[in-house]
Amino acid sequence: MNWIYNFPFRLPLNLKAIDSAVRSFSVKYDAFFGVITKSLSSLVGMINKALEFIPWSVFILFIIIATWKISGKISKSILYGALLFLIGISGLWALMIETLSIIIASVFISLLLGFPIGILVSSSNRADRIIRPILDTMQTMPVFVYLIPAMLFFGLGKPPAVIATTIYAIVPMIRLTNHGIRQIDKEVVEASVSFGSTKLQSLIKVQIPQALPTIMTGVNQTLMMAMSMVVTTSMIGASGLGMEVMLGVNRIEIGRGLVSGSAVVIIAVILDRLTQGMIRRSEVNADG
Repeated sequence: MNWIYNFPFRLPLNLKAIDSAVRSFSVKYDAFFGVITKSLSSLVGMINKALEFIPWSVFILFIIIATWKISGKISKSILYGALLFLIGISGLWALMIETLSIIIASVFISLLLGFPIGILVSSSNRADRIIRPILDTMQTMPVFVYLIPAMLFFGLGKPPAVIATTIYAIVPMIRLTNHGIRQIDKEVVEASVSFGSTKLQSLIKVQIPQALPTIMTGVNQTLMMAMSMVVTTSMIGASGLGMEVMLGVNRIEIGRGLVSGSAVVIIAVILDRLTQGMIRRSEVNADG
């Protein structure tokens, strides 16, 4: 009666054959992946140098002014400036810059790819039906799974971290761009076309501005998902605050993990509040 509780047979999955095929593929196209690795390394390095060139005082002052302009609350802007100052005096400023470099590079690529893909999907119901299960799979797949092919194809360090983060964070950008354009009243689009606008002009001047609040929400979610990958990508050699958290866990150093983890939370809160403020402004502009 064991077959009632246990499966009577098991599929003979040849996992080693899958591993061998993927490794052979990575070796065969090593030059191609090498070009991508060097390009990503240069992108992250360029962003890192740009951020390092900015004095810490100017950086904090910029965040204070930006928060004040977006939120209109000077108390909140001073609080965020104080939190960034706290990261600096904790000795984590350089690590924060490295983390921001990876996040900015990943979000930039996610927006560069996700925005046009979302627009293309919004124009075709068939494409929407095809890509929706793919996006669902990407969003529900355990984040650790992305690290395996990224490490296999691109080695260790920041380039595979950017790739893994981009794959994980691009989903809301595609999904919300698609949703934002689709939810626009069709009569508004038809009116723009009837007044002589081409499909491209209608898209740029009517659909995208109307969908901007939803698209900005996608930017916000992309940022937050990229932040959530910071600690995870440290497992494949991505330096920064995530590596500090990982070292704290491996060595059971509570203080180290708590301080570096708090720094990650501070950055996430500041980025979230800034983008949320931009979303509210875009909603006001859309209504106006």
